[in-house]
Amino acid sequence: MKTCFINIKSLNGILPKKVKNLRGSEMSELKAIENAYLIIQDELIFDYGKMEDLNLDHFDEVIDIKNKMILPSWCDSHSHLVFAKSRESEFVDRINGLTYEEIALKGGGILNSSKKLMETSEEKLFEDAYIRLQELEKLGTGALEIKSGYGLSLEGELKSLRVIKKLKEVSEVTIKTTFLGAHAIPKEYKEKREDYIDLIINKMLPAIQKEKLADFIDVFCETNYYTPEETDKILKAGINIGLKPKIHVNQFTSIGGIQIGIKNNALSVDHLEIMTSKDIEDLKSSSTIPTLLPSCSFFLGIPYAPAKELIKANLPIALASDFNPGSTPSGNMNFVISLACIKMKLTPKQAINAGTINGACAMGLENKLGSITKGKVANFYITKPIDSIALIPYYFGNNQIETIYLNGKKRS
Repeated sequence: MKTCFINIKSLNGILPKKVKNLRGSEMSELKAIENAYLIIQDELIFDYGKMEDLNLDHFDEVIDIKNKMILPSWCDSHSHLVFAKSRESEFVDRINGLTYEEIALKGGGILNSSKKLMETSEEKLFEDAYIRLQELEKLGTGALEIKSGYGLSLEGELKSLRVIKKLKEVSEVTIKTTFLGAHAIPKEYKEKREDYIDLIINKMLPAIQKEKLADFIDVFCETNYYTPEETDKILKAGINIGLKPKIHVNQFTSIGGIQIGIKNNALSVDHLEIMTSKDIEDLKSSSTIPTLLPSCSFFLGIPYAPAKELIKANLPIALASDFNPGSTPSGNMNFVISLACIKMKLTPKQAINAGTINGACAMGLENKLGSITKGKVANFYITKPIDSIALIPYYFGNNQIETIYLNGKKRS
């Protein structure tokens, strides 16, 4: 089936197929065609151009979207969508003065979510996660990375990963899966952490490989979590079974995690709220993508990652939601884009590029998604009637999306 969208006020995010990501000053350009048409054939983008050049013959459907814009769907490369329960009591604890680390040390945080996940059936986990996923789709997310990490046991991690596998099977959203068994040290292994690391390497990873349950491996390399040396050991074990590294680093401290990620050719290093000049310099000589999570900073009241410094260093930053029950209970990428503009001082064009093509690249999906490109999957959204793309971040908290297309199919 061939569908043509006509009278598009502005067709945004156009890139040639050879472009894998945008870095540095390139991020300030969001190529667009005014008064445009877009043709999709089945699930793929077939052609686009100016209305004056369009021949309207031979289409199965013609859709007039005058005064509305088209942008590529959001590519959210960091989320923890599968979890058992919300953690609003910790939200109140933070209001009352406790820090994220203090809550974790008293049994809250990741360990709290782990306990709740073990008490929840796989069916219930799937039902709740699917509802969340549908909500994100309506907010313009067309690709999503989902991590495990709240199981912290062989049974719990496999349960989470199987839920993600089921989500892949039923959703039009493109999903990539990350194994994050090294999210925290379980309480029962507090005095024997090496035994838990052995469990990850010798039990969890073989089971994941057998069922083909993950694309990536992640470690929370941070003070009070996993050391750089432990991170290196776990990443290498994942690489040995074909998993690509994507790691949590520099959320609270800079302890060498970025360098371990670079050493292991990590696809991305995520968080980066605390950065040194050496961290930035080392990233410049790598292919690793710095992924920033501004809604985590917003919710926890911690520093925002130095986005402008990273762009100035000619790096291809990505933006992601970090959707999780403890530090970021929202997967709204529109709000992420707003925060990037308001708090990180990115321009709307920089932020949109970071949440589309660079987000796709941070999931290894740059050849398939993230831009309006001939031959790529037709994942895009149509805005409400708006005068400028700047209104997307400007109207923070509001949804400027009217219609969603995923895999060439109208979703809403």
